[in-house]
Amino acid sequence: MKAFFWIAALCAAPLAHAHITVAPASAPAGAYQTLVFKVGHGCDASATTGITVQLPDGVTAKPMPKPGWTVDLAEGKLAAPLQMHGKTITSAVRAITWRGGPLPDAYYDEFTVQAKLPDAPGRYVFKVGQQCETGRTDWVDVAPESKTPAPVLDVTPAAMPPHHH
Repeated sequence: MKAFFWIAALCAAPLAHAHITVAPASAPAGAYQTLVFKVGHGCDASATTGITVQLPDGVTAKPMPKPGWTVDLAEGKLAAPLQMHGKTITSAVRAITWRGGPLPDAYYDEFTVQAKLPDAPGRYVFKVGQQCETGRTDWVDVAPESKTPAPVLDVTPAAMPPHHH
């Protein structure tokens, strides 16, 4: 019986310190990529009622609708114009907010976007605000060892197409 409690405690420990993450952890530059923001818990045991994902410069995205949640898009001016489908884009969605649920603290869920990744490789930080029935948590810190790290996507160099003679 004692062993059961130790196993249960060890299995639950990672959940107590879970944070909002993005999957996949890396993707190729210039790709259209499905990004999944994973919410592992509420705010100090309070149910989640909203998630706001801020898009880093160079990333554009469309949210996937989620039953029981509304979606709000905040548009804004881009730091640098982007070329998409032969057109110059100077403004685009800069933040996506899902509101609804609530998502109880004891449960896990995912919020999905279809993103167009920048052509430049690098680490792209997605700051996320988590609203709860009581309180909120802002996942905005760049340091991974922080108690509130922001989700980070490593954009890798695009694969070179094979050369044919």
